Amino acid sequence: LTHPFQLLYLLNGKLKETIHDESIHPNHEHLKPTRLHHNRKKRGHVSAGHGRVGKHRKHPGGRGLAGGQHHHRINMDKYHPGYFGKVGMRQFHLKNNVNWRPIVNLDKIWTLAADGVREQYKNTEKVPIIDTLQKGYGKVLAKGTISQPVIVRARFVSALAEKKIKAAGGVVELIA
Repeated sequence: LTHPFQLLYLLNGKLKETIHDESIHPNHEHLKPTRLHHNRKKRGHVSAGHGRVGKHRKHPGGRGLAGGQHHHRINMDKYHPGYFGKVGMRQFHLKNNVNWRPIVNLDKIWTLAADGVREQYKNTEKVPIIDTLQKGYGKVLAKGTISQPVIVRARFVSALAEKKIKAAGGVVELIA
């Protein structure tokens, strides 16, 4: 390296390899060829539209989200309606998702039985018991089909799931 600009060229070569790495260069403006810079047409006009005194520094509109209800109100109202203010009433001790429970569909019901249970009961008159609550599921839904009779123990079962289980010769037991 005999000339100081040779180091810049080397660095520039490295930068061009990582041009698509967003974490290193989130803004690619300085890596574009000069003719594509948005500022190109202002060359030779001293401060390129940013003034002689301030020199395009500081925060003329305020920092961050400043002025959302004041000088940036038009932008907030147009692109972010409902950003400010409250709606409705506060409720003390609100329990979110109080009715949520894990679900299992009929097409996956046999995965809750132990290995080999399905084959073990295939040609017998006995019927296996599948306890969904023990496996951590609160409700049985009707997606899929069930071909073999089974006793399903669950806290909640949809009407269609119950119909499909009974059609296959099975029974539904509701657990409190």
